[in-house]
Amino acid sequence: MSTQGLPPVAPDVTAGIIEALTPRLRKRLDAAIDKLAAYPVSRDGDTVRITVGEDAELTLSIPTGSVTRAEDLHCSCLLAPACVHRAAAAASAPVADAEPTPETSNTPDPQGTSSTTETPDPNTATTPHQAAASTEPGAGTEPTGAERAAADALWTAGAAIVDAGVDTAGAVLQAGLLRAAHTARLAGLHRASAAAVAVATGLRTARAGDPAYRLTDLVAALRELLDVAHLLRTSTGGTAPALDALRGTSRRAYAPAGSLRLYGLFTEPVLTARGFAGAVTTTVDPTGTLRTIGDVAPGGADRAGGAATRAIRVGDTSIDPVALTRAGLVVSGATVSAGGRLGAGQGVRAARAGGAAWTDEPLGALWDVPPATQVDRVVGHRDRPADDRPAGADLVFLDVTVLGPTPGARDRVHAVCAGFDVHLLVAHADPAFAYRDNLRLLATCPGLRLRLIGRLEPGADRAVRVLAVGVPLGEGPTLRLAEDRLGRVDLGLDRLHRADLPAAASTPAVTVAAEELPAGPLYLMHRHVERAISGGRPVLALAGSTAADTARLRRVGLATGATLVERLGQVAAGRERDVFGRLRAGDNDLLSAAWLAAAVYSQTVEGALTRAVWSAEQ
Repeated sequence: MSTQGLPPVAPDVTAGIIEALTPRLRKRLDAAIDKLAAYPVSRDGDTVRITVGEDAELTLSIPTGSVTRAEDLHCSCLLAPACVHRAAAAASAPVADAEPTPETSNTPDPQGTSSTTETPDPNTATTPHQAAASTEPGAGTEPTGAERAAADALWTAGAAIVDAGVDTAGAVLQAGLLRAAHTARLAGLHRASAAAVAVATGLRTARAGDPAYRLTDLVAALRELLDVAHLLRTSTGGTAPALDALRGTSRRAYAPAGSLRLYGLFTEPVLTARGFAGAVTTTVDPTGTLRTIGDVAPGGADRAGGAATRAIRVGDTSIDPVALTRAGLVVSGATVSAGGRLGAGQGVRAARAGGAAWTDEPLGALWDVPPATQVDRVVGHRDRPADDRPAGADLVFLDVTVLGPTPGARDRVHAVCAGFDVHLLVAHADPAFAYRDNLRLLATCPGLRLRLIGRLEPGADRAVRVLAVGVPLGEGPTLRLAEDRLGRVDLGLDRLHRADLPAAASTPAVTVAAEELPAGPLYLMHRHVERAISGGRPVLALAGSTAADTARLRRVGLATGATLVERLGQVAAGRERDVFGRLRAGDNDLLSAAWLAAAVYSQTVEGALTRAVWSAEQ
């Protein structure tokens, strides 16, 4: 169901309400969630109401903006509080961000009171955190007993998802994930807790048929969850920094950054599966370092569009993201998080300044870096938690020439960049944003020269999800934009028109053979890893022989991958029968370990292949 209109609910509240249901009501929960989507939702101040029948009404009290106690979710039906209505509402609502607790965070926020909203990463939708201090002996070199117990709970909950698959991972299994996430947060395992919440959110979007759902994102979140949980529960000691990285952090820390001169680069609308929406503007300083300023809060697509023109405060100055895209700021007393997000504390002072075109310094230097070097940087940051990556770590800055639509594919533009074929993709599928319409218009103009900012899509076909485009250096057909646009367009917020294209763009002197999207050996690995999550153990066990796929993997030198695929199928199918011939439950630990090995191997090979196809030798 859509979570539009429902306030966020704390994960422990959702887990507790579902755990209190009788077995009979648990079986009816998923159907109740589907029914709840048809009921009207109204809000009056700090109260949200849902009429679920002639004599039943749900009331959600949200004085803090989210439901943080089970008592704040009330139903007037006769079965309340242990009724399916409360459980359905909790299981349908976005997952609230957990407040830091005294046990896991004792560092005050150096921002003070700020009107700049905490900004979840637009890809992972996880909440930024600040390192927690532990007073337990040995906490810096070895996981504590509480941490190991929490990691065991996370592993068990994640393993149940691998066994069930998306199709049968309903609200009850999701509640198990949320309970494990809450336990992990209390133990100081913030990275794994965030991953568990991301998995639960991905399952909800998948089962609701949300167009924003991407199987690759769910696979990545589950891989992160199981990988971190496995390392924590099996660790016998290590360096403090390594274990701190596994533990993660509880709140975002802002450090003094002195005076900054910032130039607006582009603005991206944000709409996440966890129910956050808004806009984030990326800026660059004279050294080429990227910083972000954002306004992201619970909401839907309407909020994402409105946030782009809603003024946000930076110190004593306010400016809206769209204006900042083509302007600049001079900031004194700046505070910046490790991920490059600007704070807006009481000591910050800011003033508007002039902007710069993408072809002027310091912005133009971003496009001077060879594509292969940029790709190497992006791939090198993939193994780090999203909140530990610097701002713009997943961005590439390319000059391309449009060739036309990609043959055999929809909403993909074929282009050439530094001698390679490149495929330009839609950055966000939600129709509230202009990405798809703009990309389709660009595809109608072969020979069009563009300077672009995009998010790298790993794989063998050199793909980029395009966020913004502009006018490049040099002669040739390019966009014809009004002077106030400063030579660039944010594809998610601005809408291109036919008049913005050159009158006649000549076909570039590049010979490109029509090609199909690659279905090579790496795709075979991804297929088996993703099929496991889509259908769980039953699909893997019934998939039939993997001989053809494993033979192909071995022919191209991926013998380890072939072995891992074989092992995954064998473990899934290796269930014993009882004396009556009935299949016993499978070993979830073995299955999850086999899946994790295949998923990590697939990601590692994908990173190496991505580097190779973008390298200068190609």
